[in-house]
Amino acid sequence: MEPIDQQLGEILKSRNSGPFLFIGSGFSRRYLGLEDWKGLLQRFCSANRPFEYFLASGNGSYPIAAKLLARDFHERWWSLPEYEASRARYGATANHESSALRIEICEYLKTLDQSVAMQSPYAHEVELLASLNVDGVITTNWDMFLEQIFPDYRVYVGQNELLFANPQEIGEIYKIHGGCNSIDSLVLTSDDYDLFSDRNVYLAAKLITVFVEHPVVFLGYSLSDENIQGLLRSISLCIGKEQVEKLRRNLIFVKRNDGSEVDSVSDTYFTVDGVQIPIVLVTTDDFSSVYRALDATKRKIPARVLRLCKEQMYEVVKSGSPEKKLCVVGMDELAKAKDIEFLVGVGVISKELSEVGYSMIDANALITDLLDNGTGYDPGQILAQVIRVAGRNSKNIPVFKYLNEAGIKTLADYNKSGLDLDKWVLRPIKEYRSTSYATPFRRNFRSASMVEILDSCTPENAAAYIPFLSAEKIELERLRGFLISNRAKMDYSVSSYASSFRKLASLFDRLRWGW
Repeated sequence: MEPIDQQLGEILKSRNSGPFLFIGSGFSRRYLGLEDWKGLLQRFCSANRPFEYFLASGNGSYPIAAKLLARDFHERWWSLPEYEASRARYGATANHESSALRIEICEYLKTLDQSVAMQSPYAHEVELLASLNVDGVITTNWDMFLEQIFPDYRVYVGQNELLFANPQEIGEIYKIHGGCNSIDSLVLTSDDYDLFSDRNVYLAAKLITVFVEHPVVFLGYSLSDENIQGLLRSISLCIGKEQVEKLRRNLIFVKRNDGSEVDSVSDTYFTVDGVQIPIVLVTTDDFSSVYRALDATKRKIPARVLRLCKEQMYEVVKSGSPEKKLCVVGMDELAKAKDIEFLVGVGVISKELSEVGYSMIDANALITDLLDNGTGYDPGQILAQVIRVAGRNSKNIPVFKYLNEAGIKTLADYNKSGLDLDKWVLRPIKEYRSTSYATPFRRNFRSASMVEILDSCTPENAAAYIPFLSAEKIELERLRGFLISNRAKMDYSVSSYASSFRKLASLFDRLRWGW
């Protein structure tokens, strides 16, 4: 029998579009050690009223139990001294009897981040997951782990935000039950579930093309999960019983093997309200095999780039005014995309150079030379012939190493040299940083050392966070070792985050050899 990753890979390759992930609570239990719903609510129960009291009062319904607990917790939150600091911070916005419970749940979930996952027994899976280039993610989870794993993806929080926006179905995360950064967005109590259920058909209609056109891989869910059953019920109603077969091999459920079964991939059916929906059932406890299959079929262009292109095209069609700006840029320069009203031509430009020798040295060769402390190149030739060609689509190439070797060791020396390399030399420090990482860096790593970042983050996140550190905090030899160990991720055909690693290599060049 073929390995799981090969069998699943063949299924994914047979689909016309890239995959989506549909992530449930079991995912956060696996990687963050987060409790199940009962365990989470138990954290906020008092000694004299355990969770079983609220569950019994709600006739076994967890949403009703959550509503009753919220009412009880409301009284304690407003009176107990242990919540004094929280009241001072959030009291003015606590405008509902469920607000206190929402606030404390969100504060707790914010303490669980990728550093927990990187110290878990599944750290190798997390590293594989972080390297994926899936088209998008749908989740009912409230924590922020997925935003950290896919930091370049646009996040839609809550049903309302998704319903009234124009998602592009690529490079996006849909948090359909809300998120801990938006207290009121949580689908927590029976009232929230009633409202969610009322709008479920509209949500299904919004997501219908995702399920019909993309393979959707479900992780962290049981097949008996009411959330999944409700959504699939609504989708089957939208497309009709006779069209359900269009979902064949598009719905892929990953079931955790508890040791009593053999790892397998099989076609089966999932019955919802008498309608048989075809699914692929993957049974395994080694999720790395699933991630390898996803990685083997990933797009060569990052999802965030494709989303940007699609957004810009949508705006042009909608407005009917495409004449304002036309811009062709390299993928490394897309951080400036907010200044571009229409983006065209993302990809690799073929090189047809008649020159030979030094003119054939590209950015990859320069980065390799930088990391290996190479001395084989003539710095004068590199500065005169190579930098402009190798860096025509990107500033992320080494230049200070060759300036230093040519005896140009200060800004004054450079100004006297007559070299016209300002694009790479006179580069503001902020251009080495990815703006989408600024807020999470300030929130989680403002006071961290480089070692703490390396120990707490996936390599992809670490590569983006390190440039925010002050120069004295960046240990150059340790940074060089990190770049060498992740050398392959500087290749766009391998990594969706190649620009982050190249940007960091360029910063290393500046800090090691520049002024």
